[in-house]
Amino acid sequence: MSQTSNELKRTLTPIMLWGLGVGYVISGMYFGWNLGLEKGGTLGLAIATFFITAMYITFTFSYTELACAIPKAGGAFDYANRALGKELGFIAGMAQNIEFIFAPPAIAFAIGAYFNLFFPQIPILAIAIFSYVVFTALNVYGVKAAATFELVITILAVGELLLFTGVSLPHFKMENLQHNAFPNGWQGVFAAIPFAIWFFLAIEGVANVAEEALHPQRTILKGFGSAILTLVILCILVFISSIGVAGWEKIVFKSDGSMSDSPLPMALEQIVGNNNMLYHLLITVGLFGLIASFHGIILAAGRSSYEFGKVRFAPAFLGKVHKKFQTPSNALLVNMCVGIVALLTGKTSEIITISVFGALTLYIISMIALLRLRKKEPQMNRPFKVPLYPLFPVTALVIAVFSFVAMTVYNTRLAVIFFLILGGGYFVFKLLNRQAVQSVTEMDQHTVEDKNIQSEYS
Repeated sequence: MSQTSNELKRTLTPIMLWGLGVGYVISGMYFGWNLGLEKGGTLGLAIATFFITAMYITFTFSYTELACAIPKAGGAFDYANRALGKELGFIAGMAQNIEFIFAPPAIAFAIGAYFNLFFPQIPILAIAIFSYVVFTALNVYGVKAAATFELVITILAVGELLLFTGVSLPHFKMENLQHNAFPNGWQGVFAAIPFAIWFFLAIEGVANVAEEALHPQRTILKGFGSAILTLVILCILVFISSIGVAGWEKIVFKSDGSMSDSPLPMALEQIVGNNNMLYHLLITVGLFGLIASFHGIILAAGRSSYEFGKVRFAPAFLGKVHKKFQTPSNALLVNMCVGIVALLTGKTSEIITISVFGALTLYIISMIALLRLRKKEPQMNRPFKVPLYPLFPVTALVIAVFSFVAMTVYNTRLAVIFFLILGGGYFVFKLLNRQAVQSVTEMDQHTVEDKNIQSEYS
């Protein structure tokens, strides 16, 4: 059967989905997570990461059931819309958009900072904006080219992390993990939650390319499952090996006392210095990890916004597919503009936190949707069913709710900003729906008038 002009092309294989799943997340291993050490120390961040890892494992298996049963580009929006209705469907989709649109600016800034080490004459912001334009263009060109590129750089980024652990683990000392391990007590555990989430943020983006997967039921399960397994292993290796070299302070604070977003180069510097070939290799190849996540989340964000426009929960032009490339070009370009505006604020850590608020909202509503669909549509075709139901979705739901509350307490101002963005989107959603209802009513009224005229003439 030929595809219609408004359908996405199916080209993705399991290995490509693995590349996307790991690629979306892998930048979290390279930067950002170490800022949680300043909040909770080694033990505080470790406790937060333990529970967040449990959340992501149980969530991923639960989300896979939804993705296989309802393989659509909207992801959480489509699942919630079917299970809980339009209102909560919109909130889930809007939260997903916030997560995927606000994560790339933080990563773009990190890309600019890495390049600036080699080319200090080029401003970080200029490099970040240039990156946005290049990778948005690649995604407009075609999903297969984008996914193939993602796969290659993801393999390089994973290889670099394995190289880093291979170099640093021989210098591991247990006393470095134990030094000042719990400086702020349990308060530090709660404050470290956003940075623990940054380790795995956006893994669910795999579901947003479900409409472009070959044999989606089998492909999504293989891609999703292998991706989360890879990420859990990398998280453990990076956490232990980087802190074990010289203690957590050495990968958080620069010599001038300011905080750094480059924990791995700082750990390696303790071993080989900053003029060694391995040090420069890490910085060079480390860019691949940042680019993999940046590029991958841009891809997922485009599909999420596209589905929103397609069902008229946002302006309809977002739901149009490029005639030649069959990609959601309008959604990709609008997301790029919003991301650049966020980038110009220079508030990297705050942008990350807002993105995490969106992610947790998505996780909470998705798990409720799964539980609801099991009762509402027990006969639905489910090629994959989450193991240990309902333990897995309930575990993910409880940890996500707890994390959301803790983040709100420790980031009240950013929580208010998140809810304002959500509320603004909801206002536009209601306005568009009111206009759609009014348009249908006017069409019905004209139809009645036409029928009356015809009956008069007859």
